[in-house]
Amino acid sequence: MARKRAGKAAEAKTKALLPEAFDWRRVVALVLTSRLIDEIEETRLVPQRKVLYQFSARGHDVTQVLLGMLLNHPRDGISTYYRSRPLMLTLGVSVADAFAASMGKAGAYSDGRDIGVVCNLPGKEGPTVLPMAGDVGSQFTPAAGWAQAIQYRRQVLGEAIYEGAIAVAHAGEGAVATNGFWSALTIATTLRLPLLFYIEDNGFGISVPAHLQTPGGNIAANLASFKHLRIWDGDGSRVDEAARLLLEAVTYVRSGQGPALLRLTVPRLSGHSGQDNQAYKPPELLEAERARDPLRSLKTLLVPRHLSEDEWRALEMQVQQDVEAALEAALRRPDPDPARVTRYVFAETRPDGSLEVQQAGGLAAEGVELPTGTDRPQPTSPRINMIEAIRRTLAHELRVNPRLLIFGEDVGKKGGVHTATLGLQEEFGEARVFDTSLSEEGIIGRAVGMALAGLMPVAEIQFRKYADPATEQLNNCGTIRWRTANRFAAPIVVRMPGGFAKVGDPWHSVSDEVRWVHAIGWQVAYPSNAEDAVGLLRAAMRSPNPTIFFEHRLLLDHPSARRPYPGDAYVLPFGKARIVRSGTALTVVTWGAMVHRCEEACQQSGVDAEIIDLRTLRPWDRETVLASVQKTNRCLIVHEDTLTAGFGAEIAAVLARDAFIFLDAPVERLAVPDIPIPYNLQLLNATVPRVDQIAETMRELVAF
Repeated sequence: MARKRAGKAAEAKTKALLPEAFDWRRVVALVLTSRLIDEIEETRLVPQRKVLYQFSARGHDVTQVLLGMLLNHPRDGISTYYRSRPLMLTLGVSVADAFAASMGKAGAYSDGRDIGVVCNLPGKEGPTVLPMAGDVGSQFTPAAGWAQAIQYRRQVLGEAIYEGAIAVAHAGEGAVATNGFWSALTIATTLRLPLLFYIEDNGFGISVPAHLQTPGGNIAANLASFKHLRIWDGDGSRVDEAARLLLEAVTYVRSGQGPALLRLTVPRLSGHSGQDNQAYKPPELLEAERARDPLRSLKTLLVPRHLSEDEWRALEMQVQQDVEAALEAALRRPDPDPARVTRYVFAETRPDGSLEVQQAGGLAAEGVELPTGTDRPQPTSPRINMIEAIRRTLAHELRVNPRLLIFGEDVGKKGGVHTATLGLQEEFGEARVFDTSLSEEGIIGRAVGMALAGLMPVAEIQFRKYADPATEQLNNCGTIRWRTANRFAAPIVVRMPGGFAKVGDPWHSVSDEVRWVHAIGWQVAYPSNAEDAVGLLRAAMRSPNPTIFFEHRLLLDHPSARRPYPGDAYVLPFGKARIVRSGTALTVVTWGAMVHRCEEACQQSGVDAEIIDLRTLRPWDRETVLASVQKTNRCLIVHEDTLTAGFGAEIAAVLARDAFIFLDAPVERLAVPDIPIPYNLQLLNATVPRVDQIAETMRELVAF
């Protein structure tokens, strides 16, 4: 009798240790499934060269499954990393897709375009897993953007379905050393966002021990005094403790009290990847990690009090059967069609002209339609400068699109360092026009998360050179549609002033627009006047693709760039150049501030030049340029970027191939020498193409 009472007491204690929020039988099945996938890959598929890049989650799996079971809100957003497959399985990724992705087969979440463990999951009636990236730490700021979108859609748009939704940033301990982590931490704590940072700490960033990543090796301890951040810290190898802490942390963030960070220590029971033999770990450490295997703890807690040994074995057998069947199904899948590999860099249309809408991200995926526009200007005012044209366009789009938000450093009360947003915060409120912390990574990453959550972010980078810290996020944003085979897209607009003004310098006067033409998936607009700025900016804010909108500093208030406001319906198509001046002797191709210098040079030289303002560089209007060169038989390309590998080189290459037989002279380029923009005025004038220099080159080409 005493033994029976003791058994009942032990059973009651175990149940108390294991929260009822979890389906423990499903926990076991999912962990066993993840373990078996890892084992099959490591022992069969990698040696057979069917999986070429393998990341095991053994040791991380139990806590991830527990977390996944708590992420059950239809508007939860989870931003993860390459060791998150157990979490993905819990949230609904099929075993067949997991295998197929690792083997690069068709039909999985990237259609063979990305590493198999770089996952995504569009949420329809369940949580969304934001498209992963291979960069360490790049998942944090998009998670902050999703969290802010939850807040915005609940509080400003009044969408009750977002009540209780949260965002989760899931990462390893190495990632907390990155710019993205600290930027997201600042965003989440200053805005009190519903964001959980879940850090699983296995003690090693590949081979680098944790104490070299974080002082003291414990990020939770270091953040103890961080304001507005609730912190939990525990042992993920003890399943009862991990379950309790995960439940407490998720419940806290769902309650709307603000962000939280949970750090759980876990053993990494495999190498960093399939190529890592862990030779840097001494044998005693490897043995200690195996002893801390959370699967052992899980079984000890459940068997025999919650599950019998026979039930556990039955689950193992069922999992073995299901996983092997899924593997066979994945092996039967075809390889992706090479003919489709270039598809989905940009949004595509069907044969009937309708948009082939992505499953998640942007306005189109949620059925949002904006007013149609016209490419016919309807002047409604005297001539205004470009900065006023941009401001009016932003204001109108804020009125017609409640999902549009404008943000960046100093865009609020100050109205931007160039005054493009002056007065917008007063009119539309701080929820829609707001300042950010000084982190370009945070500005762009946040914009990506917002776009994935169905908003239209318009982010400002104060000067082109300042975009450099955000390069990772910009590159990842542009490739999202391609990397996910049109499952996701993140249409954002990045306003980016640059170029010389009254003076130059290496930090504020950089142009370097070719960098964004070269970046996959980005549209690039570069208007030369106020009217074009209106049409292109409005087109960008209604586009299904991300856009770099380049605002030349000289032109913001320059008389030559002033035009009447063309109306609130004015929209310019991308890829359509403007013929500034018709001519027969020479084609001049240019954009930005050089348009006006080329016009002056034409007058000064007396050459009957046809001047073409490209207006957009990606896409660019090849047809107009080729038609002009076929007529004039000569071409001069003038731009402000550096000469070597500037966009003029691409134009020249196309002309050399497609207009060779029409050319009566070499294609000539005038550009900045391969140096930064200098500050001294004489040096500046010796660097940027001058009117007299352009005029002389025009005369030389005509005389050739």
